[in-house]
Amino acid sequence: MNDVKAEVQESGFEQRYELDAPPEKVWRAISIAEFRERWLPRKALADPQSLSETPGKEIRYNLRDDTPPHLESTVTFSITPNGSGGTSLRIFHELSGATFERLAKTVANGNSPPLMLAA
Repeated sequence: MNDVKAEVQESGFEQRYELDAPPEKVWRAISIAEFRERWLPRKALADPQSLSETPGKEIRYNLRDDTPPHLESTVTFSITPNGSGGTSLRIFHELSGATFERLAKTVANGNSPPLMLAA
């Protein structure tokens, strides 16, 4: 890996990597279960099957946290060849819709002044 770029978006997190490996090798690592298990274990997946797949270009998985509140999210892996014979890998990880809405409303600090109750 030569270069890593990370970007936080409103509902997710994006990372970009420049890899020395050719796109075919990267595709096998993210799409074949036996290879994927080495870095993305089956227990992290809500379903071992991909949600969608464009062979050689993009694959999406549904993930689930193993600790409460067991949040679910979607991770998308996109690959494109780069100019040096390697691969540009984009990983976009986002919380599922309803889950994200619920978390956004339950903040630890509401930034409102404290109220005193009358006795």
